[in-house]
Amino acid sequence: MAAAAGAAHVPSLSRKLVLSVAVPLVLFFGLTIAVLDGMFRNLAMQSQRELLEQELVALVSSADSTAEGNLGVRQPDPESSLATPGSGSYALVRNAAGEELWRSPSLAGVMLDVGPPIAAGTRASFMRQLRDGARIAVLSRGLRWEFAPGRSSDLVFSVATSMEPYYQQLWRLRQTLFGWFALLTVLLLAVLGWLLQRTLAPVRRLEREIGEVERGERERLGERYPRELAGVTANLNTLLHSERQRIARYRDTLGNLAHGLKTPLAVMRAALTQGSEQRATLDREIDRVAQIVDHQLKRAATGGGASLGQAPVAVAPLAADLRAALLKVHAARDLSIELHIAADAGFLGDRGDLVELLGNLLDNACKWCRHRVLLQAAIDLQRVRPLQLVLSVEDDGPGIQPADRERVLARGVRADEQAPGHGLGLAMVRDTVALYNAELQIDSSPQLGGARLELWLPGRSLPPGA
Repeated sequence: MAAAAGAAHVPSLSRKLVLSVAVPLVLFFGLTIAVLDGMFRNLAMQSQRELLEQELVALVSSADSTAEGNLGVRQPDPESSLATPGSGSYALVRNAAGEELWRSPSLAGVMLDVGPPIAAGTRASFMRQLRDGARIAVLSRGLRWEFAPGRSSDLVFSVATSMEPYYQQLWRLRQTLFGWFALLTVLLLAVLGWLLQRTLAPVRRLEREIGEVERGERERLGERYPRELAGVTANLNTLLHSERQRIARYRDTLGNLAHGLKTPLAVMRAALTQGSEQRATLDREIDRVAQIVDHQLKRAATGGGASLGQAPVAVAPLAADLRAALLKVHAARDLSIELHIAADAGFLGDRGDLVELLGNLLDNACKWCRHRVLLQAAIDLQRVRPLQLVLSVEDDGPGIQPADRERVLARGVRADEQAPGHGLGLAMVRDTVALYNAELQIDSSPQLGGARLELWLPGRSLPPGA
């Protein structure tokens, strides 16, 4: 059995297109957010450094030597952040030994480490963290300060500012960027999905109409397709039309041939003047020849296998008729034929081929069973189309040995050569299976203990009420 048990789920074309656009779109927006975030951080840090430079210059400008020869710093404006304790802006002046000469009122109650003193003419900038976790940016500058002629000393001027407002602003910017870009992504994907829905509508219409042709609900595809699909639909309509014409021509020609063959057979039968016993034998053989001609010509006229636009044949009524006929044929035996057939089981093919398949399988099972024969049929939608009709015939007979399962399908071969018959029934089943590119498997019946012949044929669920 070559086919897989079920068809793999394949995403739709529109889903693939949306995903193929969504992935690079998300990556592009993510990269854009990262670039904008980096640019903002660089600009903000540069602005912060410039602000510290200005505050440092202002601090140095506000310092002066007192009459006593010490350093004096003008008190900041009461409205200034340096005059407000814990405001986040701080200033400090130290000598070369690290002793504080002046500190801003905003440092009241704040333990801030502004680093060791630095040499005159140098700068230092770094980050510090307060006990409460707040991060502080510090900028220090070393200067040689002349208090009086001939009296100078190295001083360190330091300014610091809290980075928390900057980080809060950065966090708000990131939230805004993520929010807007997420909204933009959703809107773009929604618009893309809508456009794909409209663009692929003709493709879905074509898919729907092809399905209707397969189910026999329409004979040809519709018109007014877009230019990209117009050629495809026109060619498919031409193919459907030519196939119907070919089948009709075969039916007419082969019907005439069948009629022409039947007439000579009838003449031969009428012309027989031999004895009654020999005539009866010849009559039976002529009837057999006529039946073979009828069936084979009918099979040839159907074109061989399932065709486009063919309506499914209901399995249940045919199986019921065959069951009644076989019970009459084997009336001398105590046997039962059980039918477990789904109401929607439909065969995509010629009715005569289905009758031949079921007839040969059931007749073979009746010949070899002890008392019971079981026929089951159902549509398995998990199977690969079109082989969705699953038929199985089981019996409670001796079964078919594994070594004989391939051999019994050959023409003229029987599992038991002593049994009556011509060994053609299963060979005809094999030929019909090959005609439809179907599948046949022989194994043991798990329910009845005998042989089980299972077939996967072209099939489709019958519409309700069919």
